This record gives sequence, structure tokens and C-alpha cells, in this order.
Amino acid sequence: MTPPLRSLLPWLASLGLLLAPLPGMGESRFSSQANSVSGSLDFRIVIPPIIRVLENSHPDSLNANADGAWNGQQRLVVLSNMKRGFCVTLRQTDPQWQAWTLSTAQDNGVSLSPVAGGYRLCTARPGRYTLLLEHEFRAPTDGSAIAVRWPVQTDLMAM
Repeated sequence: MTPPLRSLLPWLASLGLLLAPLPGMGESRFSSQANSVSGSLDFRIVIPPIIRVLENSHPDSLNANADGAWNGQQRLVVLSNMKRGFCVTLRQTDPQWQAWTLSTAQDNGVSLSPVAGGYRLCTARPGRYTLLLEHEFRAPTDGSAIAVRWPVQTDLMAM
């Protein structure tokens, strides 16, 4: 190449690069039209329903008192986030006991009602409940009540 042409070569190459579109030019161009882009996010927090028995303690056996009644105390701690609360059904598992009475000192939205074969204790709202239940049983009068193991089954259900 001749020297004047050789000095023009870098200048022509630079001019060619300026005229050629760059690979990213198509994505970075601005439009003269006023197109707006909008979007929305819809977040939903789902808390699963929970009923958890934190404690269900009672004696392994019943204690007899002087008048022939067999007594035992049950402590039931339940945590629930159910909107309408929960119910606990307490049923007698041993048919040899003639009479069974259940009492509780709670009155903070807890209802106690007798049902066939036992009692139902219900709450009307979510929360943590500590229920102290006093059980009293009457043994058969013929003296055949020798088994003193805990005679109550506890079932929990959502409302």
C-alpha cells in the first residue's frame, strides 16, 4: 500500500465502526412513543390451621378418697389458630365406673357440656388454653373396682 493510503486505513476503519450498529443498540434505543409498562404483584400469606396439644398430663392411676370417690386432675394445654376454636371430647374408656363428673374452673370462653358417654369442652376462638379438669368417679358398690388406671380418652377436633 502506498503511504497516503496507509494513513487513511485507520481513519476509514474508525468510520466504518461508527456507521455499523453495535450489538446492544437495539435494546438500548429509546422510543419516541410514550409507551408505559405497568405490573402488579399479588402476595398472599397462607397460615395453615394448627391445633397442637402441648400438654395432656394426668395421673396414671386414680386416688380414692374417704367417701368412696376416685379423683384425678387432668391438665390439658392446647394451642390453636382455628377461627372458630376447637372442641375436646372426653370419653370414659372403662365401663366399670358407675358415675363420672367433670368440672373445670375456666370461664374464659370455654364451655363444658355432657354428651353420650362423656363430656365435650369447646372454645369459641383461637388461642392458647390451659384447662385444669377435675374428674370424679364412683366405683361399683360391690367392691369390684380394682383397676385404677386412667379411665378417660381425650379426642381433639377443629370447629
